[in-house]
Amino acid sequence: MRILIVEDEHLAAQRLRKMVGELYPQAVFCMVCDSIEQTVEWINSHQPVDFAFFDIQLGDGLSFEVFEQCEVNFPVIFTTAYDQYAIKAFKVNSLDYLLKPLNKQELKDAVDKYLNSQLQDIKTIQLAISQANTSIQQQHYKTRYLIKVGEHLRMLNTSDISCFYSESKATYVCNMQGANYAMDQSLEQLELQLNPAKFYRISRKYLINIEAINDIVSFGTSRLKLKLAGTNTTEEIIVSRERVKAFKAWLEEESQLNN
Repeated sequence: MRILIVEDEHLAAQRLRKMVGELYPQAVFCMVCDSIEQTVEWINSHQPVDFAFFDIQLGDGLSFEVFEQCEVNFPVIFTTAYDQYAIKAFKVNSLDYLLKPLNKQELKDAVDKYLNSQLQDIKTIQLAISQANTSIQQQHYKTRYLIKVGEHLRMLNTSDISCFYSESKATYVCNMQGANYAMDQSLEQLELQLNPAKFYRISRKYLINIEAINDIVSFGTSRLKLKLAGTNTTEEIIVSRERVKAFKAWLEEESQLNN
């Protein structure tokens, strides 16, 4: 059984490989792609695999875009940390998905279902993916968060957020005025709750608001450094090398929407 994995988190891809390998010793992992661009290039230049796992949220967009850019004629199971609104889109359109963190038995059940049944018509699958993608894009994004400050609860509007960041295995939010608060959700969860036209995951550590960008500076040969409203001026906020191209495209797209 030849398998393709599309996942931009190294540890998540490693864990998936380990679980699948333990369940199916005959599995051969052909490739681990970490972006839409790399996935499309690989599929177009190689023989179809028997099976694939696609993480939905990648550094350069949603993996649904792969189906728009090339022919995917093999079964795919999506892995996701999406909330109930997006999960409903999958259930309605009969797409298979696994919630992160992955459960070994659920993984086996999903794969076995494909192995023991005939593959659906590819056009039917593509239509289902398109419909699920539309449903996800139309979901209501968060406009405010309830945060705890000592014994008090306060409302923080997303328009007043400069960035979210992770530090020492915890997640924090920084507002435009420079105040920082602890959050009880991961960056992965927050990323899926926010309007992608306004918020972008520039690295494993930072999820930033486009309205908070005060300056963009070239950093090294292929990286960018950002200056954000409210953040510590001594802190270097770097766009990871693999996300620079997609980040620039995101900035241009947002600029066009505002013109």
